[in-house]
Amino acid sequence: MKREVRLLFLIAAVVLIAFGCQKKSQVKGVELTVSFAEPTLSDNLITDVEYKWKTSADFKKMDRDYNVFVHFWHGNNSIVQDDYFPEIPTSKWEMSKEYTFKRRIHIPPFIDEFDPQFKGSETLRLSVGFYNPYDRSGKSEREVLSKKLKFVPPPLGTPEVIYESGWYDQEFNQDSPLKQWRWTAKEAKCVIDNPKRDALLVIKGSVTLHAVKDQKVSFKINDLTLDEFISSQDIFEKSYSIKKEMLGDKDEFTLTISVDKSWVPAKVLPDSKDERELGIMVSFIYFR
Repeated sequence: MKREVRLLFLIAAVVLIAFGCQKKSQVKGVELTVSFAEPTLSDNLITDVEYKWKTSADFKKMDRDYNVFVHFWHGNNSIVQDDYFPEIPTSKWEMSKEYTFKRRIHIPPFIDEFDPQFKGSETLRLSVGFYNPYDRSGKSEREVLSKKLKFVPPPLGTPEVIYESGWYDQEFNQDSPLKQWRWTAKEAKCVIDNPKRDALLVIKGSVTLHAVKDQKVSFKINDLTLDEFISSQDIFEKSYSIKKEMLGDKDEFTLTISVDKSWVPAKVLPDSKDERELGIMVSFIYFR
């Protein structure tokens, strides 16, 4: 009798595991595959992501245009959110068709290599699906894909970015579009390892349009002006292909971020006691 009970329990456990591992789409007739440009995923990485949506013969036309939510979870913490509106609106999708969209994302540093529990890699859960952007309750979310992804630390030799002078402490807010950032003073400098090869530089940040009008932002590598711009949008992301000749012969080079107009929140915002001289918010500086 005990043997039969154990056998029944084992069969039930196997069934539960099997069904638990099969993550079925909540949108009938829609399948999604996600692929990355990088064969090996690491933290502190910028990579292109391809979303390939396929509709089957039993796909039912959607009654509205849905946004796509893209969330990367590390445990209960949201590491990356890259929601987007498909270039071909979902209300125009048809059965037995394929719709491919490409996005570029930044995976921030999240791996602690000095953690005694670290075993060489970490896992993020990727969750992708549809939602109605006008529904604030969250009840319109319908997950299509849930997938575990393995991440490792950046490769040896990845340049390190050191925030040297003119920077304030890092700040966090999950409800903010930037999630995390550092304020600069009127001028801020970074010291970055010189890889002595061509590299990609990406800077994402935000200007404060309601506080400073026509604020000019400047980027310099050593003494060479890389770019100057006035952003018409709050958030900006600038990408530059850096030739090794621009970096010089030393083992490190200096990246300078400056503005022509700084501001003090206590002098601009009612009830603010913040006396800091602020330039811009910088979410991340990527050099690789």
